Amino acid sequence: MFRRLRLIGQAGLEILGTMGRAGIIWWSSVFWWPDRLEWWMLLIRQIYVVGVLSVVIIALSAFSIGAVLALQFYTQLARFGAENNVGLGVALTLIRELGPVVTALLFAGRAGSALTAEIGLMKTTEQLDSMEMMGIDPLHEVVAPRLWAGFICLPLLAVMFSVVAIWGGSIVGIDWLGIDEGTFWAGMQDGVVFREDVLNGIIKTLVFAVVVTWIAVFQGYDCVPTAEGIGQATTRTVVYASVWVLALDFVLTLVMFGDF
Repeated sequence: MFRRLRLIGQAGLEILGTMGRAGIIWWSSVFWWPDRLEWWMLLIRQIYVVGVLSVVIIALSAFSIGAVLALQFYTQLARFGAENNVGLGVALTLIRELGPVVTALLFAGRAGSALTAEIGLMKTTEQLDSMEMMGIDPLHEVVAPRLWAGFICLPLLAVMFSVVAIWGGSIVGIDWLGIDEGTFWAGMQDGVVFREDVLNGIIKTLVFAVVVTWIAVFQGYDCVPTAEGIGQATTRTVVYASVWVLALDFVLTLVMFGDF
């Protein structure tokens, strides 16, 4: 019995310690103002690495998902003679749910894992320790630019995802399935409300950006400095980020669109 209590207490202390270290990384990386031009150059480079280099996979995935959504909506709605609502269904599904969620999952798999591996490798090769010996805070020079790059890029990628996916849905719906173009776009314009749909989708992406990027940089900075430790940290980044994105999506959807 005492052994079980000791194990439970040890696990609780480890969780609290992890949360404390993650909080320190968050506070030290976010709540400070850089005073050197070189830092802003680092930020721009990280925006290119985590954002621009993710555009291709985001665009290809978005077009495919939008096309499939249009096909599925048409197949089901045509049974009830409501195929003119395909545009509205595609737009609401993407703006409210699939745009923020799928973009966050893709970002975690592509950019998040890369951030973890890069910071973990810097820790393994003692680059972070060398920076501390030179009086440079690695949280400011290494973690902060990557953290802010994730905050900036993920919402922009989510917007691009929704736009490309709607375009893909319009190609399938209008050019292939023969839906009237005016009806397709008019239903979308009449049914999508900026405050209730677009704004809530943007809020979701901001929350996902904070969570996914925070997990990625923390796992890299806190990993065991070995090759095996980097691999385990990268795996944890993808798993933890995916689980948190899906869980937070349920909570946010319940708050934003729940009837209570």
